[in-house]
This record gives sequence, C-alpha cells and structure tokens, in this order.
Amino acid sequence: MINFNQPHLTGKEAHYMYEAVYEGKLSGNGKFTKRCQAWFEQRYGFRKTLLTTSGTDALEMCAMLCELQPGDEVIIPSYTFVSTALAFLREGAKVVFADSMKRNPNLDAGTLESLITPRTKVIVPVHYAGVACDMDAIMTVAQRHNLLVVEDAAQAIDGYYISPSDHSPITNYQSPMPLGGIGHLAAFSFHETKNITAGGEGGLLVVNDKRFVRRAEIIWEKGTNRAEFFRGEVNKYGWVDMGSSFLPSEVNAAFLWAQLENIDDIQNKRRQLWEYYYKQLQPLSEQGHFAMPDLPEYATNNAHMFYLVFPDFERRTAFIKYLKENGVGAVFHYLSLHSSEYYRTRHDGRQLPECDRYADCLVRLPLFYDLTLEQVDQICNTIQQFFA
Repeated sequence: MINFNQPHLTGKEAHYMYEAVYEGKLSGNGKFTKRCQAWFEQRYGFRKTLLTTSGTDALEMCAMLCELQPGDEVIIPSYTFVSTALAFLREGAKVVFADSMKRNPNLDAGTLESLITPRTKVIVPVHYAGVACDMDAIMTVAQRHNLLVVEDAAQAIDGYYISPSDHSPITNYQSPMPLGGIGHLAAFSFHETKNITAGGEGGLLVVNDKRFVRRAEIIWEKGTNRAEFFRGEVNKYGWVDMGSSFLPSEVNAAFLWAQLENIDDIQNKRRQLWEYYYKQLQPLSEQGHFAMPDLPEYATNNAHMFYLVFPDFERRTAFIKYLKENGVGAVFHYLSLHSSEYYRTRHDGRQLPECDRYADCLVRLPLFYDLTLEQVDQICNTIQQFFA
C-alpha cells in the first residue's frame, strides 16, 4: 500500500532532541526555539516569529491580536480547515464565508467588495496547497477599507507571491514576497502532513506589523511579560494581558530545527515528484478526465500538494475507491464550512458553488519526501487503468 502521507526524517531529529533533553531546558523558548525563530526571520524577512504548539494556536493568537468585538465580521473562504474559522469565532466574531475561484480553491478576491460591511474587520486569505492567493487584489481592498489581513499560510512554507503590478499595494514590496510575509499577521502549520514538521504537531505565528509585536509575545507567554524579564528589560514580570500556553516544548523545536536545516533538499525532492506527476497525468487532463493543479502567474510552487479536480462527485468517489483497491491511498479534502452541521444555521444563505464543487470533486494524491519516482509511476499507471 502506498500511503497518502509519510513524515520524513532527516536523520538529525533524535540527535537534537537528545541535546535538548540533556541541556535541561525543555519547557520552550530555549536554544532551539530561538534558533528556529531567528531562521524564519532571516530567511524570509519576517519582522517577528513565535513558535506555537500548532497552526491552530497560531491562528488563535492572530485572532486575539485583532482585538475583535462581538459582532465584528471576518471574511474567510468556506473551503478551508475548520481552524481558520474557529480561531475567530472563539473571539466572538461573525464569520462571513467567501467563495473560491474557478481556477483554484483559493479565495476569490473579486467577491470581497460585495462582502464588506461597516462591521468587517479582517480578511483571512488561505493559500491552499501552498499556492498564493491574489494578494495585490486582497491588500488593495484591505487598505481601501482599513482592514487587517491575516494570512492562513498553514500549507505555504517556502511559497512566494510575485506581483504582476509595478504599483503593488504591498508595504515594503520586493518581488517575490514570501507567503506569510504580506499580511499584518500570518500562521503556519508544522503538522506531520506539511512539508516540514515539528514532530507531528507545531506551528508558527508571524507578525509583520510592528503594532502587534509586543502584545504577541505577551499572549504567547500566558498573558505575562515573562519574555521581557528574561531579556533583562524589566526587573520583574507579572500578568498584564490575556494569553495562553502557546509555546511548544524544546523537544519539538529541536525536531523542527533538523527539518529546517534540510528544507532545500526537502523542497527540491517534493518539486521533483510534483513535476513528475504533472508530466505523467497531463495527457489524461487534456482529454478532459480531470483538471490538475493551477499555478497563477503570481504564484510559485512549494509542492505541498498534488490534487485532481473531477467533473462530479460520483466519478471522484469511484476513483478513490479504485485506487484504494489497488494499493494507493488517495483522499478527498475539506467539506465546505458554510454547509457544515455546526455552522449552516448561522450562514446567511448565500450560495458558494465553487467551494461546494471542490468539496465534491477534489482528490489528493500521495506526495511526501520518501515517495519514489517508481511509486509515482505505479500510481499514474493505476490512474490510467481506471480510465481505460
């Protein structure tokens, strides 16, 4: 059986975890935490980064930093993971769901103006499959209406946005811009299904707007100014704000450091597999059996996911069943949040046909570092047999 996912080990994870254990600092914000955060800030130019226990926690910190009031509205795509919505609902906000684009599952920026009301405070673009949303269009709308932008970059590590415009609205613009470095705030995930992992779970908060830097660190440290105390900036620390226990342990940070040291190798291998899939399956796509991943001219490929979009639910269901019977673990993805059991009675009744289409028709193929080209051949041969 070729599994859908298999976490990759570089070979140094156990060594760094052993080092963390025997240095006697396990509770977080130690050597490996600082090393990882500095790496993200230096490589991608993020203003401030904080490791978290999950991408969900990073999103919850984003929502807290937005200082939402009950009834404030947050625009997010319906085709996303539940954490994107939950983080803002927990702060008392009203979620307003946006439809996806026809060409890919990302938020359709062309619909944003119609969704904005006097209560709108935040736009949350989700870079699905690590492919950039149309950030020039999103930031233009956000600046026009004085809104915050929180990038859900859970799948987008090492992905970039390339502005097609000479007059980009992105502050301090230089092309290409790393995803997660464009909005005011951003959240990454290091779950075991992502390109890199912190040992199964993990995340990262990115702060690009200096207004949020100090409070982010306080929220991260359970509502205390403990981090300032350890840097010698205050002579004592105490409870100064809301917060929670968002720090991961040093063991998780040590695991992540081994992955970061090897990110270029990991990314190169994943892109090789992605491109091999594309070349092998392109003839079937041209025959109209399915659509393949779309890369807009403004997006780079971080090879997080290789997906197919079928014409209808029945054919996708038969396809997944056939692959499973033949030893290939292919899976569908999100169900539209606006039609979920929890939220459908709260939704305003607008139809979101593209979100529903992706929920019914999209299927993901195995893609992980240790997948071989021979296995991709096997998968593609099985796909060809299905259509034969």
